[in-house]
Amino acid sequence: MISVESLTANPLFGLPLPELWYALVFALLGTFLFLDGFDFGAGAIFATLDDTQARETVLSAIGPFWDGNEVWLVVFGGALFAAFPAVYAGLFSRHYLLMFGILGALILRGLAPEMYEQRHDERWQRWWGRSFVVGSVLAPFLLGAFAGNWLVGSPRSLTLVGVVVGGTVTALTIASGAAFLRVKAARALPQSVKRIGITAVVMYLILTVSSLGVLAASLPSGVNAFLSIPVLVLVAASVALAGGYAIAIRRGANLAALASAAGLTYGLVALVAVLMYPRIDPAAGLTVEEAIVSTLPLNLMSIGTALLLPLVVTYFVVLYSAFSGPITGGEAY
Repeated sequence: MISVESLTANPLFGLPLPELWYALVFALLGTFLFLDGFDFGAGAIFATLDDTQARETVLSAIGPFWDGNEVWLVVFGGALFAAFPAVYAGLFSRHYLLMFGILGALILRGLAPEMYEQRHDERWQRWWGRSFVVGSVLAPFLLGAFAGNWLVGSPRSLTLVGVVVGGTVTALTIASGAAFLRVKAARALPQSVKRIGITAVVMYLILTVSSLGVLAASLPSGVNAFLSIPVLVLVAASVALAGGYAIAIRRGANLAALASAAGLTYGLVALVAVLMYPRIDPAAGLTVEEAIVSTLPLNLMSIGTALLLPLVVTYFVVLYSAFSGPITGGEAY
């Protein structure tokens, strides 16, 4: 029987709740980077399309999803604040410029398509089309910079690690966006989208290797940080998934390519989590056990999350089911 005394004394059912919440925080971040990542990638690909109808098709493909996908960023921030408030406060105060940059890019990315459709004037649409591209590229780049700085414990917003990891995340979102657009509108978009996806996944691998090299020079443990079995497995899996992505999208197996992009995204986030553990805030020297909230609120949050998170997942299942299937070239945003 669950009582106030038991909730105060010990973790719920003896579970390793600090580690589970650590994993949950990064799983939520990975979910956001994948779901909103293909929206970002579609926005970047938008810049390569000259045909008005093709651009309308890109906007139609992401239209039902992008605002819902951003929910996962809010859930990630909420989970970090609820379980690790000291980490939340430290990260967001040290990197407030990056946070404002990310929010600004997200606002621009969300506002631009709405404004783009308000007037069918060439100059107007050119301006807002460019704004859409800038927001779509800047958001993942700054998110990657934030993750890189978090991992190495840098208090600065602009670092070599941040730039390289930001580029890695941006390339990954473009690969995801190409696969998503091929799933939703392969016949309505030019074959160049396929080539962009393959180029992006190759760039992702190159930038991942570069990121690992920079991290080896930045982390206190150096190269030894990458010699553990989980890290080696994640790196090998990323190479295999990138190869699978390229083969799948070349052969027109677009759903398999999108699944590979999902695996790459979660694998990248898992790599950051594994490299950081047991610390959760390297800049402050805080470990997971030190940063977690006390037992009673931790248990209550765990119960609430177990009840509410399935409802959020169910909403997204319904959303993606309702708008499943390919779109036609005649559909509008």
